[in-house]
Amino acid sequence: MKCRVCGEPAVISLKAYSTALCAPHFISFLEKRTLNTINKYRLIENGEKPIVAVSGGKDSLSVWFMLNKLGYAADGVYINLGIENYSDISFAKIEKMADLLMKKVYSFDIKRLSDKGIDGLAKILKRVPCSACGMIKRYVMNRVCIEYGYTTLVTGHNIDDEASALFGNVLYWKEEYLGKKNVVLEARHGHLSKKVKPFFLCSERDIAAYAILNNIDYIREECPFSVGAKTLIYKDMLNRLEQLSPGTKIQFVKGYLKSFIKNRQEDIKNTENFCSKCGYPTYGSICNMCRVLERLNIGEGHICFDEYDPSVLDTTERLMT
Repeated sequence: MKCRVCGEPAVISLKAYSTALCAPHFISFLEKRTLNTINKYRLIENGEKPIVAVSGGKDSLSVWFMLNKLGYAADGVYINLGIENYSDISFAKIEKMADLLMKKVYSFDIKRLSDKGIDGLAKILKRVPCSACGMIKRYVMNRVCIEYGYTTLVTGHNIDDEASALFGNVLYWKEEYLGKKNVVLEARHGHLSKKVKPFFLCSERDIAAYAILNNIDYIREECPFSVGAKTLIYKDMLNRLEQLSPGTKIQFVKGYLKSFIKNRQEDIKNTENFCSKCGYPTYGSICNMCRVLERLNIGEGHICFDEYDPSVLDTTERLMT
């Protein structure tokens, strides 16, 4: 198998594009594809200040690495879920990337809410861990953007993530979520930061190859609480379709963007309110996170961040809100 561009030995076959590429040309291909996505959907524009939601996995560390390589100076934000061993290893990978990029990382320790990790907190809230995790992450990441002046929250969601989530929402017709499956979610001034997904049209396999070829040290293990998740079942089903018909996932997601997203986004704008306590978007008078804080009998002061900054000698400066 030879590279279609230069004829040298290829390192990866891209069946969806009917091509194969060597390492340098594959890296160039994925960076160009990501840059085209950024430009086409106006994900990061002049004057905007992006920050990347980093988890220690291949997707978030790769998008953080790539954005800075492409000239988009971006810091990071990390939510420590308090999962034994897993969370510590994840943050070690993040610190290593921060050192390489010379960029800050803001971190929030979920144990500040109840002295428990995500599993213990989920039991208190009577939610499954993934549900509690998603709710807290969305709120806290938006909070760091609002408080520290970041205009754009970048996530490493790839087309496998988006296709599986879309498939599940369509399968059960969860219309309240369908409009949020977009490559960019616009800001609500003073309430919600812009959220973008530069890897929206890149596959998980391609991102893994990019990480390996660039010597990005990421945590290989999946989150312990993701075992048995429906999204993994949907991913497996879509992967089987992709093997039989390469390009299926891209066509599925692109078709959705063209035919459905505009109307759903307008519906969201017409129905969304803002929390009377913190201003976060909500469909009721008080957002879910403020309800959680009330239930735990703690105030917003518990939502505070640590800063890891490789550019200064004291890399553990504590920033209190």
